[in-house]
Amino acid sequence: MSLQLYMDHNVPAAITSGLRARSADCLTAAEDTTDRSPDPDLIRRATSVGRVLFTMDDDLLAVASDWMRIGTSFAGVIYAHPLRITIGQAVRDLELMSKLLDPTDMANRIEYLPL
Repeated sequence: MSLQLYMDHNVPAAITSGLRARSADCLTAAEDTTDRSPDPDLIRRATSVGRVLFTMDDDLLAVASDWMRIGTSFAGVIYAHPLRITIGQAVRDLELMSKLLDPTDMANRIEYLPL
């Protein structure tokens, strides 16, 4: 089974569009009406719908890191610093991850882009 992605509200729409053009399964926080939710709630929501959260938000990364440290379960987080990755790189790396990784590969983990 491939990864299903949950796109944080700060992810550029061009990344989501590029992934969808490549048949990656993406749900945005805005589509799920959680775009104004606090970071812990976004991680919980992504987990509850079985999706790995992609973010470019340092604060959300800190929450996920804390959860890993204390052993709180979550579906996984993929993080990219917005100044260290292009839209094209993000699309390519996320497409690769979505097609090659299984949800169990990402459980309770943080992965960083670019790969």
